[in-house]
Amino acid sequence: MSFRNGGAILARGSRIKSKLQTSLEATVVEVDDVSYQHAGHAAMKDSSDKETHFNLKVISPKFEGQSLLRRHRMVYELLSDELQSGLHALSIVAKTPNEVTDSVK
Repeated sequence: MSFRNGGAILARGSRIKSKLQTSLEATVVEVDDVSYQHAGHAAMKDSSDKETHFNLKVISPKFEGQSLLRRHRMVYELLSDELQSGLHALSIVAKTPNEVTDSVK
């Protein structure tokens, strides 16, 4: 599955970032492709997809009042089409802007 933006096909990491920023009104979205760390694993051995594993950091006001489990579910729901088309695993850090500000103080 590809996502076109002005005629260009975006890589999975770019699609993930765009979806999370738009839907969650995120102030920070960091997407780190760590697929290379999993290339030899049994589940990935016969896969031709090269963008399968990502670390995500998402700071969003929409996480306010949500449990950590609910925040992760929100991310997984937004990326369901990616998960059905080759995305294998996510590591998610999901915080509110206040949680980030409070940790700096």
